[in-house]
Amino acid sequence: MIQIVSKGTKNVLVSFFKEEDERLETLPKGIHSFFKGEYLKTAWMCDEEGKLLLLTGIGKTEEDKLCRKEIAAKAVKECRSKKINGISMDIGPILCEYGVEAVRDLTEGAVLGAYTQKRFSLDKAEKERETSEIEFFGIPHEWEEEAKILLKETEVLCEGVCFARDMVNLPGNKLRPEDLAREIEVFTRGTDAEAEIIKVDRLREMGMEALLAVGNSSEYKPCMLVLRYKGNHESSEVMGLIGKGVTCDTGGYCLKQAGSMLGIKGDMAGGAAVCGAVFALAKNKVKTNVTAVVPMCENRISPGSLLPGDVIGSYSGKTIEIANTDAEGRLILADAVSYAVKEEKVSRILDIATLTGAVVNMLGFSIGGVISDNDEFYEEFAKGSAASGERYWRLPYYKEHEKMIESKVADIRNMGENFCGTITAGLFIRAFAEGRPWIHVDIAGTAWVDSPVFEFQSQGATGAGVTSIYQLCCKEGM
Repeated sequence: MIQIVSKGTKNVLVSFFKEEDERLETLPKGIHSFFKGEYLKTAWMCDEEGKLLLLTGIGKTEEDKLCRKEIAAKAVKECRSKKINGISMDIGPILCEYGVEAVRDLTEGAVLGAYTQKRFSLDKAEKERETSEIEFFGIPHEWEEEAKILLKETEVLCEGVCFARDMVNLPGNKLRPEDLAREIEVFTRGTDAEAEIIKVDRLREMGMEALLAVGNSSEYKPCMLVLRYKGNHESSEVMGLIGKGVTCDTGGYCLKQAGSMLGIKGDMAGGAAVCGAVFALAKNKVKTNVTAVVPMCENRISPGSLLPGDVIGSYSGKTIEIANTDAEGRLILADAVSYAVKEEKVSRILDIATLTGAVVNMLGFSIGGVISDNDEFYEEFAKGSAASGERYWRLPYYKEHEKMIESKVADIRNMGENFCGTITAGLFIRAFAEGRPWIHVDIAGTAWVDSPVFEFQSQGATGAGVTSIYQLCCKEGM
């Protein structure tokens, strides 16, 4: 999709300008009068040969990965809005300002800015998504080889992000639990990742009671995907990545409000994120060991569905009191975490899920919530998310929060009080981690946007979590 060339050859040349850029003075007066390099402002003009030029504003010089991703995405979107798919970007001024590492950000912005959802239409021509052909030029000669390496790595990572977006964007009737498992298995073929799909009969034999308690509510049977990548044979350490895979979440008997029903198809964004990250790690042959475990099911209403007040078992052996059937994600994650610890022997655990509305009320649609019981592990995650450009905020917890999920009739309760919902949801999952260093990531607000917050997003799924998990695992493997 993107090539590095010595000179731009496409129909449109994109030039980036910061505010007070000396080159602004060379622009025609009619252009310079309204285009001054302000952030994300654009202007069209023709050069002396009649070739189209797209001027894109960088704004003030700031060391901000999000800004670099946004300006590349803005240029691509502006071209695509005019049905232009051949673009040459002069990225030399940006690299001179920020260094060759900026190739990562520009690549991610350009690829994700070009992303469009799959359409389901009677017109077969509409089913094929248009792609953009993009060239990067203006790279100093001494940086060309490194730039090519960074470009190739980032394009693979963007494949993982786009896959996660595709899965979350699919309508619920196009992606049942076993469909999702098969999609992931097919997507990761050809890499060094090994996929295993555990179907419902085997889940019953294993005693995955919490996953089955939720999944038995639907005629579309639950399953569990295990995705293993062993890229570091010198280490016995294995990162456990646990992603929620609820492909349809009505809330069960604690039925969701009608206004939120359109979003119930995307409750598997955490599962899609960990698989997108593992794909990129495996395809880029990163020296690290990871195992992703994704429990998959639907949460529906049926005669055998869970009810508030029920007490169920779990793979760990712990009993669980059901306080709310719409708090189903933590139930299936509990079984998956227990499996990762007992059977996959993971040394650390990161679980990620669209888990609580509380995190949306607290942090909105651009920041994810994080809870961890290990400062060193959290700092590694923070460095990984900083390298990705995603935003997260660590939440505290204390003994009084743990008491909120104590039960009088079972070992633990699946919901606390009407406050601290994000914290108690995370702590419920932690209870099944068997003391392993643990991080919980809640992307309920960031996995989907009705109105894009950033230029590299489109309406719908964002692919939240893929890049941060990838960077975390890359740094772990160093």
